[in-house]
Amino acid sequence: MPKSKPYDPNSKSLFKISRSGVELFLDCPKCFYLRYRKTVSRVSGPPFNLNIAVDALLKNEFDSYRKQKKPHPLMESINIDAIPFQHENLDKWRHNFSGVQFEDQKRGFLWFGAVDDIWIHNKTKKLIVVDYKATSKSSEVNIDADWQISYKNQMEFYQWLLRKNGFEVNDQGWFVYCNGDASKNQFNNTLHFDIKMIPYEGNGSWIEPTLDKIKICLDSDDIPHSSSNCKYCEYIHNVNNSNDLLS
Repeated sequence: MPKSKPYDPNSKSLFKISRSGVELFLDCPKCFYLRYRKTVSRVSGPPFNLNIAVDALLKNEFDSYRKQKKPHPLMESINIDAIPFQHENLDKWRHNFSGVQFEDQKRGFLWFGAVDDIWIHNKTKKLIVVDYKATSKSSEVNIDADWQISYKNQMEFYQWLLRKNGFEVNDQGWFVYCNGDASKNQFNNTLHFDIKMIPYEGNGSWIEPTLDKIKICLDSDDIPHSSSNCKYCEYIHNVNNSNDLLS
């Protein structure tokens, strides 16, 4: 795969940054700067193929109800007056390299993010952002852990993108959280899941100020400091110190 071009502060073209790129800035400005100004990315781990499979199966399942213009049983279980949203751009909005896009002429960026699903409320006609999650743990799933702030940021960013495209969007989104059941006595070629529907009231007030900071960060020729809790920068620091001791 060819290396992406670095951000050029003097360019007149919109520079494309994904929702995960914004999350990278929140996690560590230095890693973000190196990624987009120097095209030096963090080392990535292996893909979570089982999670990807769960996403695909859920999309297929909700799509069958989308065609019927009926609520999915999971939607009925939470008594929400909504159905899966139909739109000609839905496939594009779900694609990782296109997603829902907003051309930010003021800052000079094209922001985008790929949604898992969107519902529409029958009465208000407001869109409802839905995100699929999959895991396997013995305790009940929730979104209360400190590291799950990224889940909340993700949903709020999707809500913001849709609003920037002229849609009315409900503040409340939903996580369809699938928890693999490892307590069965036998596998029998079947993995069972407990599915929990988790509501989340989005608040995207952080987004615009963050995008302003991203603009300032990338326009500067100075590399920003690392976040204090960035394990990637800590690793590089420790490696450099080890090399100094060995030389």
